[in-house]
Amino acid sequence: MMDSYESVILVKSEVFVYNIPPRTTNRGYRAADWSLAEPSWTGRMRLVSKGSELSIKLEDKNTGELFAKCPIDAYPGIALESVSDSSRYFVIRIQDDNGRMAFIGLGFGDRSDSFDLNVALQDHFNWLKKEKQISEEPTGPKLDLQFKEGETIKINMKITKKDGSEASGKAKSHAGLGTGLLPPPPGGSGLRLPAPPGSSPASSPAHAPKPDLISESWGDFASAQSTAPPATSPAGNNSNWVQF
Repeated sequence: MMDSYESVILVKSEVFVYNIPPRTTNRGYRAADWSLAEPSWTGRMRLVSKGSELSIKLEDKNTGELFAKCPIDAYPGIALESVSDSSRYFVIRIQDDNGRMAFIGLGFGDRSDSFDLNVALQDHFNWLKKEKQISEEPTGPKLDLQFKEGETIKINMKITKKDGSEASGKAKSHAGLGTGLLPPPPGGSGLRLPAPPGSSPASSPAHAPKPDLISESWGDFASAQSTAPPATSPAGNNSNWVQF
């Protein structure tokens, strides 16, 4: 599992350890009370995490041998405190495998090193806080979107032809396509077909001979001409015209 692996968060190649006097007041620790010019130990610091556990390990620069270990369960907290007169020094609580604890002073040669330690500690505990919030959020029931046995789905689809029109499942009916003839004009007027040969006018009134519509029309036209006044001949009015 991933929790069994140790992850290195921060490494500082040189830190200083000081023996500090017991705190007699509630003002906090002051680095000026330490012998800053004579540190009791100098070595490497590593900030490591293992799952949710976090600790500072003080190790020998060359061999990597562990000098002291400071488990940190909260920040800010009693395991690591800043001094009141400097940003480069801290008081840490070290602990051995038997559970014995002691407080020592920890110092950095540059302010940027102590700033990196503060940022790394804040990031780690903010991450733990978010992980806890996510784990405590209620989770609703999961939706089952799989088809049940015998369940089907119906999809309505429109098929578009190449000319852009939509195909229909029913054929359109067109008038007159079965006979090939145009329908008769309204009113029943128009040309009539002659009676079939060999039929008697008396046998079928429908095939009785009808008057010629064309000759009747021309007769009307002739009668209209007869009623019109005769046209005056130009030759009768002027003797100079020659009549051919």
